[in-house]
Amino acid sequence: MLLQMINKIQRRVLSWFERNGRDLPWRKSYSPYQVWISEIMLQQTQVKTVVPYFLRWMERFPDPAAVASASERDIMLAWEGLGYYARAKNIHRTAQVLVHNFSGRIPADFDALLALPGIGRYTAGAIQSIAFNLDFPAVDANAARILRRLFNRLNSSGPAISETALRKLAVEILPKGRARQFNQALMDLGATICLSESPRCDYCPLAEFCEGKKCDLSKLESGSNRSRLATPIEVSVGVIVRDGRIFIQKRPARGLMPNLWEFPGGKINEGESRQKAVVREIEEELGIGVRPLEKLALIRHCYTRFRVTLHAYLCEVYDLPPQKEPVPRAAVECRWVSPAELALYPFPAANRRLIGILLDRFGNSSRGSANPGR
Repeated sequence: MLLQMINKIQRRVLSWFERNGRDLPWRKSYSPYQVWISEIMLQQTQVKTVVPYFLRWMERFPDPAAVASASERDIMLAWEGLGYYARAKNIHRTAQVLVHNFSGRIPADFDALLALPGIGRYTAGAIQSIAFNLDFPAVDANAARILRRLFNRLNSSGPAISETALRKLAVEILPKGRARQFNQALMDLGATICLSESPRCDYCPLAEFCEGKKCDLSKLESGSNRSRLATPIEVSVGVIVRDGRIFIQKRPARGLMPNLWEFPGGKINEGESRQKAVVREIEEELGIGVRPLEKLALIRHCYTRFRVTLHAYLCEVYDLPPQKEPVPRAAVECRWVSPAELALYPFPAANRRLIGILLDRFGNSSRGSANPGR
């Protein structure tokens, strides 16, 4: 690449960022802690979703020491709704390492960052460049898309350049001493202008240099940019009430949505009614018989890979002696809680919406009717 062209690209990108860079809370002070938390939250999650979570997190956990000393339940509750809960567990583990090994500070060394739970090459580069303004590339999906298009590293079946080659390319065009602004500029440019579909080339500061613009981008990238359709899942869950308290159970530490609490239930089999599904699932999970009294809610919620339709039924137990407790077979813990206490436990997003319905229905009292459905 010609040095003159690289210099022009650098100036255009930096100038564009100065005028158009997004006003984001973690860009106020560039605290290494805040940059780290924002980067973990932004994995697989859009900026508009992350901002309110980030602000609440910083109010609750202002530094690594606050994270390290918090309980796992507090961490998961603060993360509730962001999904990919392994990220929250890694933040908790990393904060404990930071407190014990780094006096509660984020290290600037690349290898030290890579050794921390949940931090890969991209996140380490982002922390180094954005928090410490060190000359390291940070090639996220947005920056990668710009580089592929700008230098025509595309073919008819999708991207034709490896991640290693992309990082090398990013290093070549990185202006010395301006990594913080330049890397963020590429991220913003990809998020707002160089979109995966229908790129806004007329507004792009790099349009005159872009090899991809001279080609048919829709054909070049059609194989790689098709969104994966979310898999539809239909489930039935039971809100089991006894003596005014509601039964909840905790998911295992491994698998989908680890360590979150939930109402018992599961997938509806083909040809199975929703009421029969909740009876069967609870018998399989807890070894008890329940009787659905009425339908409480129909909730639809889209996760990244799933599109869930949740049918919730108010249930009563009919074969469990008063002093005997259900024995969870799929969960790791269970308990009976009041409606008000549901707010103290982290739940998946669809279950949390159900809790809102329950509080409207039964109120926030610590105790209620033994059979509120009748």
